[in-house]
Amino acid sequence: MNIRDIEKLAALSRIDLQEGEKKSLLAEMGAILNYVNQVKEAAAFAADNMEEKPYSRNIWREDANPHESGIFTDVLLASAPARHGQYIKVKKIL
Repeated sequence: MNIRDIEKLAALSRIDLQEGEKKSLLAEMGAILNYVNQVKEAAAFAADNMEEKPYSRNIWREDANPHESGIFTDVLLASAPARHGQYIKVKKIL
């Protein structure tokens, strides 16, 4: 990477850079690209080893109805301090 590449990136980003900023970005760009490569390698490693580790897969239950709808409605409504038909009555909060 060189100053010309930094100028192209600045033009694409619509950023005006001074000469000192270009040199600073050129020095930092190597560290940024190394970090991106490390992230890519970690993601590839995780994808390759996904099947080997049992804790890297979804262990949650299927999203399904565990019981018939309305079975516990009467019990819950009976324990409420006030109700309005099939709903629990609460104070209005504004």
